[in-house]
Amino acid sequence: MTRRTIAIALGMTPGIGSKTVVRVLARNDLLSRSPESFMRLSREALQEEYRLKPAQSDHWCKARKRLVEEAAEIERQWDARGLHLIHATDAHFPSNLEKFDPDPPGVLFAYGNLRLLEANTVAVLASRSAPQAALNWIEDRVERLVLDGRVLIAGHDKPAYQRAALVPLRWGAPRVLVLDTGLFESLGENLDQEPFAAARLWRYQFDPRTDLAISAVPPARKYHPNANRVRDRLVAGLAQTLVFAWIDSGGNMDRIHKQARRCGRPAEYWPEMPGYSETANEGVMA
Repeated sequence: MTRRTIAIALGMTPGIGSKTVVRVLARNDLLSRSPESFMRLSREALQEEYRLKPAQSDHWCKARKRLVEEAAEIERQWDARGLHLIHATDAHFPSNLEKFDPDPPGVLFAYGNLRLLEANTVAVLASRSAPQAALNWIEDRVERLVLDGRVLIAGHDKPAYQRAALVPLRWGAPRVLVLDTGLFESLGENLDQEPFAAARLWRYQFDPRTDLAISAVPPARKYHPNANRVRDRLVAGLAQTLVFAWIDSGGNMDRIHKQARRCGRPAEYWPEMPGYSETANEGVMA
């Protein structure tokens, strides 16, 4: 068992984000505590020595043996499949995400062109209630952005994301797809399937030389708690600029928009969105 195995296992634990992972590893280093010794700690010790919350320590203690076994298996298979493991203590953990999210996921699983995370990236975001006119605008706006050399970051399983994610395919441009399932669940056992049907009209197979797929869900799992919310935070956090086409008050996009304002992330808006004038004035314009 290695320090990295513990980092990956902690990062897969519900409720434990990157800051907690880093704090635990730093404490272990300070005390010269081995991974095996850390595994034997009680809930009370985890809360007192590592400042884990009761729910975090409960989740870890109940599942740590399974999580470490899963992390070790991922490590064994990872390099052979050309996959990327990015955990919270890695030097190349995405800086855009750390600046945006107060406590981003502790581990990310990625497949494809990792250099895209350093590109001039943009995400187009919309609540599920976005009307057809907003979806049409998304398609037009993404086309202009792609032709201007921007790299799109999008999800794949709701209409606004799908409309955006199709555009780079038409122009042979790269994309970053943020998944809310494990990589094998979305891309297939051989990691070569486009994750939604309409995309296959333009590109028969997922191309890791061009695109990047990334997820906070372990590769063999079908889901994890709050996967949709985590996915949206990842899409927004990884992008240098955010484009909002529709924001429902009190919804997830509203929370993401408020976080974008707090951290000064550049944003733009569909001019026909309700409350556009007030929202644009409050936001940080691109």
